[in-house]
Amino acid sequence: MKEAVLDRPKEKVLTYEDYLRLEDDKRYELINGRLEEMPAPTVLHQRVLNSLNVLMYIFSEKNGLGEVLTSPVDVVLSDTDVVQPDIVFISKAREGIVRERIFGPPDLVVEVVSPTSYTRDRYEKFALYEKYGVKEYWVVLPREKVIEVWCLKDGKYVLHTVAAGSGEVSSCVLKGFKVKVEEVLK
Repeated sequence: MKEAVLDRPKEKVLTYEDYLRLEDDKRYELINGRLEEMPAPTVLHQRVLNSLNVLMYIFSEKNGLGEVLTSPVDVVLSDTDVVQPDIVFISKAREGIVRERIFGPPDLVVEVVSPTSYTRDRYEKFALYEKYGVKEYWVVLPREKVIEVWCLKDGKYVLHTVAAGSGEVSSCVLKGFKVKVEEVLK
């Protein structure tokens, strides 16, 4: 496994308060007290994000399950961990974590992986989401046409379902929610 931000020695630990004081227009995440710049997403990334978001939003609304939000929205996991997942789902039972930002782990998180975010999404955020108890983590690889759904079991992520090129994935949090790869990874 590649060296993760979680394992790197800290030069200067930044906090949520430091993060809030940033004055430029760039997008950042704070992972283990380290500021990580996020480049603008590609058109492919946005197309995949839009398709998946619409499907998840409609399913959640139709079934009265909770709230689906898309990036950029801050998810404050701790004083030194603030991320901006591509999609988050928060169940009605946990809607209290949603204020001007999300304070606590969402029930479900989706990351659409791009070449510039590969290590962060596949390793660093995977470890963060697992550590903070995000119940379900979707890893979407548009270029490879792969969707992986990881579900938290006894504090560790277990691969729940995967589809490559074609096929269908399902959610463990949003019971009954299924997505065909061809629908979102055209």
